[in-house]
Formats: sequence, C-alpha cells, structure tokens
Amino acid sequence: MNKLNHVAFIMDGNGRWGNKKNKGRNYGHLKGVETVKKTVKNSINLKIPIITFYVFSSENWRRPKKEINFLFKLIKNYFSREIETINNQGIKINILGEINKLPSDIKFILKKTSLLTKKNKNIIVNLAINYGSKIEILNALKKTKKINVKNIEKNLYTKNMPDPDILIRTGGHYRLSNFMLWQLAYTELFFLKKLWPDFNSSDLRKIVIKFKKGIRNFGGI
Repeated sequence: MNKLNHVAFIMDGNGRWGNKKNKGRNYGHLKGVETVKKTVKNSINLKIPIITFYVFSSENWRRPKKEINFLFKLIKNYFSREIETINNQGIKINILGEINKLPSDIKFILKKTSLLTKKNKNIIVNLAINYGSKIEILNALKKTKKINVKNIEKNLYTKNMPDPDILIRTGGHYRLSNFMLWQLAYTELFFLKKLWPDFNSSDLRKIVIKFKKGIRNFGGI
C-alpha cells in the first residue's frame, strides 16, 4: 500500500460556481474558502501530513482589479478571524510564493500566521500565493552555485518537504497552470469535473483509497 505524505490542490471553478448560482464570482470564492476549511479537516482525519492549496497564481494579477481586491480581502479577513482556531488545531501554515510583492496588510497577516503556527505538528498547510512555478525554478537556479537536482531542490519553496503524491484539480480543466512543475514530476494526477465549492470528503477519500491501492514504479518495472 502506497504511503501518502502530501496532497496538492488546484481549486478551480469558484467563479463559475458563483455564476451558476446567479450570485456572482465573488460569492463562489467565498464558498471556496469554506471548502478549503472542510478539506483541511478531512485531511487531518485521513492523517495526511502535508497539503498544498494553489490560492493565487502569478498570472491571476490579470484578473479584474475588483476581483483581486475581493480575494485579498477574503484572505485577510479569514486569517484575522481564524488565526487562534488554526493555531489551536495544531495546523502549521506555510506560504509558497513571492510574498514580498503582496499588499502590505496581506503580507503582514500571512507572516504573522506563519510565525504563530510554525511549531504546530498536526498538519502542514502550504498556501501558494503569488506563486508561479517557472519563477520558483528560475529563482532556485539563481541561488544554486553547483547545478544538480539536490541543490536545486534545496532552493525551491518546498525544500525539506516531500513532493506531492497526489494532485487534485477540480473544474474540468486538464492542465497544471504553472503549478509545482518541478515537484509534480511523479505525482498521481486526478482531474475532477465538479467545481471546487462542490468538492467534498467523499471525493477526497475515494482518491486517497485509489492512490493507496495503486502501483508506483517511478520509471522502474
């Protein structure tokens, strides 16, 4: 049975879900946060040590300013309101991405949350915010004096972490969207048609069971 160390999520479909409900894209993003909370809880129940959410990509800056501002407000309000609960649940928050290019208030609350939760051990939750895998790899190469796989990996955002065993993408698209391109080399990919706010504990459990029963050869036989 395969050991499961790390699950990554591309949470696609919030805006479309909100539009389908005739309540707008921002309503979909709001409901998407609720799904994140449930997914963290379900991951703890399934004893998954590390999970990573693709929250805001380096390409998402192309979206309408009004939507971007709403997304950042969601992030700020959530962590301002939930920071003590997160800490009490033993959740360690890591931020992956170019955090210094974020608005100062967002940067402050994210760094505060990371600092407060850094010793927690119940689960590690990585949030990829202002994240782009190509930039991550490029920056790692710039920091690497002697180029080899191990040295490059030491300079990635995910240094000292196992690569994702599973990637789950909701929303019906079959692409990686510049997410963890290095780390996903041997990851099992699961693409779901349902939109992120509809993702539930049953979906996660089915994928975990399928992964654990599968065969992983990593290029061997």
